[in-house]
This record gives sequence, structure tokens and C-alpha cells, in this order.
Amino acid sequence: MEKIKRLSEEINQLKEQKKAIILSHVYQRPEIQEIADFVGDSLELSRRAAETDAEVIVFCGVHFMAESAAILSPDKIVLLPEKNAGCPMADMVDAESLRARKNQMPGAVVVCYVNTSAEVKAESDIACTSANAVRVVESIPRDRPILFIPDKNLGVYAAKKAGRENLNVWQGFCNTHDKLTVTDVQKAREEHPRAVIMAHPECRPEVVAMAEVVASTSGMLKFAGESGDKEFIICTELGILHQFEKRCPGKKFYPASNKLVCPNMKATTLDKVHQALINMEPRVTVPEDIRVRALKSLERMLAVK
Repeated sequence: MEKIKRLSEEINQLKEQKKAIILSHVYQRPEIQEIADFVGDSLELSRRAAETDAEVIVFCGVHFMAESAAILSPDKIVLLPEKNAGCPMADMVDAESLRARKNQMPGAVVVCYVNTSAEVKAESDIACTSANAVRVVESIPRDRPILFIPDKNLGVYAAKKAGRENLNVWQGFCNTHDKLTVTDVQKAREEHPRAVIMAHPECRPEVVAMAEVVASTSGMLKFAGESGDKEFIICTELGILHQFEKRCPGKKFYPASNKLVCPNMKATTLDKVHQALINMEPRVTVPEDIRVRALKSLERMLAVK
């Protein structure tokens, strides 16, 4: 604890010196969330990155998130404290494969989940997050076919909620959320029969069907804060429990399974944030030709209300 306190103080001093802002995803370690200026989901963090007047953005998340910040804020230094923090789902689609699929689907609108590389965003028409995927799909003319990449679970959920039959999904998935089974959730429900089940739409459709609430991480936090219920079963990455306990004292939150841990999200440590601010490395940059094209897909997403 003493080391955490010392590092946190030094990070706060460096942040002031370097005119930096620290953004943390809700799946990060608790001590990372505590030193962040803002903690949120990928949509909230994208907006915050676009709005900040800081000169340096320290992104405590994974590579595609830092890339999104670099796309939105080309005049700022973007640091990713753990350079190898990637996303297996994002790696399930690349620009070349996407171009080949687009050639097979002329006229289709490509909706890319933000969990994709800059190159893939550059090949897409509009981005989305789990918080606004349904609204993004609804914003597309009903006579246009849609190719939703790369998360098949989120794509199926968005198509169902938006009432779209002409939506085709890429066969990608989140390694962490896709681990969760109906059996896991049933066991959690037996142990906590009064708890409300909240699921992230990256979960399998049969798990999503068991939930009373399906929402992004920010949506879950909002619901839990406003709900009269006192107990909740959480079907998403365990890092969010820190925010639930912080924001909703007096309520109880149970993970649907203890296997819901993203190793990439947990790769960032206070030591690495500290070193990143000292060395101004590792930096994340996006080639300008790709950035300009990828920016359009993110701007269209941010324009959807």
C-alpha cells in the first residue's frame, strides 16, 4: 500500500508538470482507476480524449483505445503505458480481409465496433461502442445492408434491438465475455436469487437473454446507481466492481464468474504509468492518411445522439 501511495503521488506531480490527463477504462486495476482524471467506457473516453485541452493523454486501456485518442487528437502526445496491451477481438479483423468482404457486399454500410485497429476504422463507414451500437444501427437507412465488425455477439444484439434483418456479422468475439456460459449465470442466480442480472452485450446471446438489464459498462453503472434494487449479478469484466462499490455504497455486486478477467486490461500498472510520464513513451501514433479516413468513422459515431 505504501508503494501505491508513493507512486500515485509521484504520478500526480508528473501529470501536472507534463500537462497530462490520465484516462482509465473501468476494467483497469483499482489503483489505476484511482489515479485517473476520468474513468469510463470506450465511448466516454473517446469523447473525453476529443475534448481535453491537455497536451498529453495517458491512456490506461488497450491499444485500439489509445489509437482512437490519437485519431481524435493528432496534436497531442498519446501514451499507452503498456505497449503490448492489445485486444484479441480487434485482431480478428484486418483491413485486407475487410476490403475483400466489402467487395462481396457492394452497397453495404460497414459498422465497426471501436474495438478495431485504425486501419480497419479507415475502411469503415461508421464506428460504434457497446453504449451506442443500437442507435448507430438505427441511424442507417433501412434499405441498406449492414456489415457489423468484428463482434458477432454485439452485432446480433444490435440487430435484434434495432429490428434489422439485413445485418451481417463478422465472426469475431471478446475472449473474456465469450467465456461466460448459461451454467455460470444459473449458478450465480442460485447463490443470489434476489439479485438483478446485468449483462454486457459482448456476452453470448443465450447469456444476454438471461439478463434483466443489458447495457454497456456506463449503462450498468447508471442503472445500478438509480435502481431501487440492492443486489446485482454482473456479467462483464471484474474491473468494473471497483466503480460499482465506489459509486453505489450499500449495494452488493456479485461477479457472474471469477474467470471474467481481461489480461490485457490488467497489464497496465502504476509503475508503467509512472515510467510513461517520465519517458514520454510508449507513444501511439497513426499515419496521417489512415488517421483522416478513420476520423470520419469516429466523427459519424460521435454525431449519433
